Amino acid sequence: MSSTPTPGSDTIKNIMAEFKRSRLKRQTNDQVTKKTVFMGILTVILAIAVLVFGLPLLIKFSIFLGQGKSSASNTDKVLAPLAPRLVLPFEATNSASTNIQGFAEAKVNVELFKNDVSVGKTQVTDSGDFVFSGVNLDEGDNNFSAVASTDKSGSGEKSTPINLIYDKTPPSLTLTNPSEATLTVDSADFDITGTTDKGASVVVNDRIAMVDDNGNFKLKWQLNTGKNDLQIIARDVAGNETAKSVSITYSL
Repeated sequence: MSSTPTPGSDTIKNIMAEFKRSRLKRQTNDQVTKKTVFMGILTVILAIAVLVFGLPLLIKFSIFLGQGKSSASNTDKVLAPLAPRLVLPFEATNSASTNIQGFAEAKVNVELFKNDVSVGKTQVTDSGDFVFSGVNLDEGDNNFSAVASTDKSGSGEKSTPINLIYDKTPPSLTLTNPSEATLTVDSADFDITGTTDKGASVVVNDRIAMVDDNGNFKLKWQLNTGKNDLQIIARDVAGNETAKSVSITYSL
């Protein structure tokens, strides 16, 4: 459960295209906002100057306006990189460590945080992906987020957090029918019933049993004449398993 599948090339291309579109949109919005604010302030100052000091000052102010535009252009900041996107193929694991993979703008630096504590830094590849290998997990919830940065622009915003549960406790499994390990019956129709943890799945000899919201399960089984060996396995979302074996003899 600790390995992380590699997304397909189409998925990577779509994510990187989304990063490019988001960055272009943000650059355009920033430029429009700066220009609007700057021109608005200049218009107000210009109107006051004309009313108070007249045309001579207007000419001087026009010169200042040209210089101001040049200065503003030279002092524009480089935009910080967009927030990375973390990817996990599962919500829980029974492994004490895992790989945390994600996507960001190419060649930026990414810092990973677990429960708000830095785990380490890595550089994004030219294709826009990155991975932190062998990240140790705490029992219970592990909340991950990441921040992208460059030397010129500094750090961007934190990514959308993702949560990974480390659970090494096997689920409960109680059989109510059959309640014993071996028994003999005189009917081929047999209902296998029991209880397990909420959210766990149950399999009987590779057949899936229906489990309700309270962890109760039931599976109708057609017995063969003679001995029927059954293995019942309860499995939780982290991959932990509890198994029980029963032997049911169907005698005519």
